[in-house]
Amino acid sequence: MIKLFTVIKDIFSIQELRERILNTIFFLIIFRLGSFVVLPGIDPSKLQTDASGIFGLLDTFLGGAFSNASIFALGIMPYISASIVVQLLGVTMPYFQKLQKDGDSGRKKLNQITRYLTIALTSFQSIAYLTATIPPEAILVSNKLFFTVSSVIILVSGTIFCMWLGEKITDKGIGNGISMLIMIGIISRFPGSLVAEALSKGMSQALLFIVEIAVLFGVVMFTVMVVKAIRRIPVQYAKQVIGGNLYRGKRQYIPVRVNSSGVMPIIFAQALMFLPAIIGLQFAENSDFFQYIATSFSNMQSWPYNLTFASLIILFTFFYTAITINPNQMADDMKRNNGFIPGIKPGKETSDFISGVLDRVTLPGSLLLALIAVLPAFAMIFGVSQSFSTFYGGTSLLIMVGVILDTLQQIESYLLMRSYDGMMKSGKVKGRSK
Repeated sequence: MIKLFTVIKDIFSIQELRERILNTIFFLIIFRLGSFVVLPGIDPSKLQTDASGIFGLLDTFLGGAFSNASIFALGIMPYISASIVVQLLGVTMPYFQKLQKDGDSGRKKLNQITRYLTIALTSFQSIAYLTATIPPEAILVSNKLFFTVSSVIILVSGTIFCMWLGEKITDKGIGNGISMLIMIGIISRFPGSLVAEALSKGMSQALLFIVEIAVLFGVVMFTVMVVKAIRRIPVQYAKQVIGGNLYRGKRQYIPVRVNSSGVMPIIFAQALMFLPAIIGLQFAENSDFFQYIATSFSNMQSWPYNLTFASLIILFTFFYTAITINPNQMADDMKRNNGFIPGIKPGKETSDFISGVLDRVTLPGSLLLALIAVLPAFAMIFGVSQSFSTFYGGTSLLIMVGVILDTLQQIESYLLMRSYDGMMKSGKVKGRSK
């Protein structure tokens, strides 16, 4: 406990870090308050507060804003969907590839295109949300057209405001703002889900509840292991003469993470998983096929949902790893600094070696991510309630673990830069110098 209070004191003694933490808390409070502001013209007492299936999972990500019909009912999810589309276009279309290579000007242009696409997607999803989730008896406005238009404008504005909050957290706070908004929505549902699960088991099944908590702890530890596991590639640097002094070559390592893409493939895959259910609900009345799509992708236990979800995670893991890690650039940097991998020639052979290692590491990493993602379905099969089963794996757990570890890494870096001891004496937080 003394070590904990000492670390907290060190954290708040750094002015920049203290300001970033307070800014993050302030922005998150605003986000949480907005999730309780109901859309004008809706009677909240007549809403269905217990969302199920895919809508229940979306409600978990948004911290109850979805079922509350709040102004943040769609949250940041349309922005994530737009980001996926823009990144996919950056791989397939030359115009977007050129923008990616134009530096800051190209990045600003891509951000502008992403924002415009977010508005278009939010408008479409807002209409689907009002049609599929708001019961007619909950609408107090007699003019349906006026209610729909005004609600769409408010929902679009809410998503844009959430997008702005996420950017402000990234710029002025700690951690990735977009991931932080999703994480705070997930964490806000955990205490209620835990209490509800304990009450549902009762004293007669207290042992079963203890087993569930033990399994949850094991799954969390396994997820942390997957997120932090690395494959080290040795790099040897040649002897150098600097200023008349001879410096011996030293050996370092390139850490290749098993999960190099972090939490982003899970977020991207989950954002796309909402679309089939929403589209299927729109056309379910006139088509048996769309009725099947709506039913299958609204049920988290169905095999089409889990198979598609796992496949998207594997695909996005390879895709995001490919666009974030460039083996050719790594090989060129090594060659420029007189470094080489023992037994591998510099240049193209080094690049091919790094690509091969990356592919062999990414494959099991993507499979493990897909396994963790579908664990909630198995938890529900064994009797765990849907609200509590989302924390047994899946997107909820991966987002929480990934975001918390990234945030701790940033805090650790601030402490180490200011010559503090760090957060743990023998921690595994990356950035610590041995």
